[in-house]
Amino acid sequence: MFDVCTVLHSVPGRTRLRLNHISIQPSVIEAKIRNIPGIISVTYSKTTNTAVLYHKYHYFPKKYLAYIHSSLHVKPANLSTNSKKEAEGTVKEQAKELGLVLGAYVLEKMMLTSHPVAILTPTSLAVLYASRSIIKKGIVTLKKPTPDTLTTASLLASLIKGSPKSAFIIYFMSTISEILTEYTMNRTRGFVKEMMQVDTSDAWLVTENGQEIKVAADYVKKGDKIVVFQGEKIPFDGVVTNYSGHVDQSSITGEYMPAHVSEGSYVYAGSIVTNGKIMLEVDKIGEDLTVNRMIKLIEEAQDKQASIQTMSEQFTEKMVPVSFALAAAIYLVTKDWNRVLNMLVIDYVCGVKLSTATAISASIGKAARKGILVKGGQTLETLSKVNTVVFDKTGTITEGRPTVKDILTYNGYLENEVLAYAASAEEHSSHPIAEAILNEASSRKIHIPEHHDHTLENIVGKGVSVYVNDEHVIVGSRTLLEDFQIELPTNVKSGVFVAKEKKLIGIFEIEDQVRPGMNRSMNQMRRSGVDEMIMLTGDYKQSAQEIADRISVDEFIAEAMPQDKANFVQSLNNEEKRVTMMVGDGINDAPALAYADIGVTLGAKKTDIAIETSDIVIHSDNPMLLAEVVQLSQQSMSTIKQNIVATLLINTAAITFGSFGIFPPMIGAAIHNAATIGVVLNSAKLLVTDRGRK
Repeated sequence: MFDVCTVLHSVPGRTRLRLNHISIQPSVIEAKIRNIPGIISVTYSKTTNTAVLYHKYHYFPKKYLAYIHSSLHVKPANLSTNSKKEAEGTVKEQAKELGLVLGAYVLEKMMLTSHPVAILTPTSLAVLYASRSIIKKGIVTLKKPTPDTLTTASLLASLIKGSPKSAFIIYFMSTISEILTEYTMNRTRGFVKEMMQVDTSDAWLVTENGQEIKVAADYVKKGDKIVVFQGEKIPFDGVVTNYSGHVDQSSITGEYMPAHVSEGSYVYAGSIVTNGKIMLEVDKIGEDLTVNRMIKLIEEAQDKQASIQTMSEQFTEKMVPVSFALAAAIYLVTKDWNRVLNMLVIDYVCGVKLSTATAISASIGKAARKGILVKGGQTLETLSKVNTVVFDKTGTITEGRPTVKDILTYNGYLENEVLAYAASAEEHSSHPIAEAILNEASSRKIHIPEHHDHTLENIVGKGVSVYVNDEHVIVGSRTLLEDFQIELPTNVKSGVFVAKEKKLIGIFEIEDQVRPGMNRSMNQMRRSGVDEMIMLTGDYKQSAQEIADRISVDEFIAEAMPQDKANFVQSLNNEEKRVTMMVGDGINDAPALAYADIGVTLGAKKTDIAIETSDIVIHSDNPMLLAEVVQLSQQSMSTIKQNIVATLLINTAAITFGSFGIFPPMIGAAIHNAATIGVVLNSAKLLVTDRGRK
């Protein structure tokens, strides 16, 4: 019923809504919703078109949708127009009105005589018409002054004073600033929406008899098999079951080069098959799609403000009344309206507020383009201060695609027998080592015996216990077999141990390669100010030492269980002036990711729980993106500081000169708005510069 207002998610006392196709200003939306009985507070984000409501009720009453719909006076027409088109329409409308005002100004200059009443000149009338929305907002917010109130006061004061040229400059420069700001925000939304949009209405469904029929995408359900041909976009997440090809996954992972996929590869909706064709079994549809979850995470990130952003907004709220107070004081002392007007047209509000908002928005958008999800400005700010990085080993420092190097046999068993029992025990595991054992069994084409599913026990961080052909089989670390009191050789400390009926039957020697680019990424992070690199792993010391010798870590900790990793990260956080970043990819890393100041999930094989507990999600296996996101956070904070310093210096100087009447209000308005435009442009450069690669 209420297409304009929909509930995205709700928890007791807090609800997030999407407000579609609404052109009302954010401050008005917030004011109207706050007037509804039972609403405690509301924050609306124009960037994501979402509103976060805090209400006194435990659960969000459905009748609120009707109240909100009614209070906003929204007519549900033209609902097919998407937010991007609305944003573009706003910019076009602003450009048209700007052209109207410019035309009126030129016409007035060409006229031989001017109108005796200054407020009725072509320029004045055009400015009044084009500024109607600003003036309306300024009047609405009189009780609690905002930057719009200040702009309204300066416009009206200029016109009443008989200075349409000053009003023209105020309107012209502020509109240019708004257009540039909207452009920056649109570019951010564009990087996410355009690159990630799936846009596939049809799919080639494979029937039970093997036929390929074209059906509506909505008809396909989880578990179905579909075929995607060369040049087509993949409509669902899934596992490749047949054929092979190259897939452009840049919209998800940020990788420029297409990836080769074949049987067993996981592919994502929104990716494009650039060569060949693939058959896949559908794993995720609708809101569960990786691309949709990415968009949701980015939308939520827009609402998570950095402390520097919160401080800037609090500062701007306090400075609006100060500007009015200064104007009143100047009038009482000098009775000079030119000086009074300077106090109204020159302020810190726009520059300081836009200094943070545009820089953070641009940085989140740029990161999204590279396949990096940064969950808010607060994350960017903390990341810029990181001085200690803790890495998980398997699947993070290493490729996570270990291979079987050798199989040691005991108690009279053959290699293939050991491999068969181990493969049966690990058959349903997603752990990289299990994958290595299964791949080795597949390459040797050995028969894998049946195991009893109901007896399968996964001991997190150690291994598995299961019955195969009614015989108890244990596969895992040395510690796990010692827990079962199985006698083991003293000369072999690392590897994957296999026991059957309380006797050791074999040990797998596993090797894994360090990710290409990992050392380079670590070195770049050191140049960015990271002092210490630490590796955490559940592997034995011998295996950990082999990897540590090949990378740039300062120390490593081996044989660490998930709780040990979490406790270690927590202990680091207790040290003064230490800001930690934990990088991992699996369920074992989730507690440590949650305890770290910044949790980063890296790689295509990440788990859902790791994504939920992380502050940053990198969808690529490229470790260089770790260094890039650290550098991006530092560039973002540096840009914000540059913007704030420039705004304060320029506007303080302008206020000082204006209060002494050294220049007229027209020049003051030009200086103030030029400074604001400058900070927006300085923030926008984050979208186009790419200093992360060297």
